[in-house]
Amino acid sequence: MAVYLAKEKLQEIFKEYGGDEKNTGSIEGQVALYTYRIKNLSDHLRKNKKDYSCKRALLSLVGKRKAKLKYLAKKDINRYRAIIEKLGLRK
Repeated sequence: MAVYLAKEKLQEIFKEYGGDEKNTGSIEGQVALYTYRIKNLSDHLRKNKKDYSCKRALLSLVGKRKAKLKYLAKKDINRYRAIIEKLGLRK
């Protein structure tokens, strides 16, 4: 998990998307956490264009989120569509 995130924020994300604040293993909760971190890193990179280590971390998170979403789409397409809709990932 990310060290820089407050415990309360993590619990809030997992409660909203994972069903329970202690259910950190749910795919929906993990995808929501990755999305939150990606948005924060994107904002940081808009201000600091030459922060290459941050850019590498961002690309890593995008890849991890993509893999989780691919797994979820294969396992249960309805849950996949619901999380995509809730997070607003596709346009």
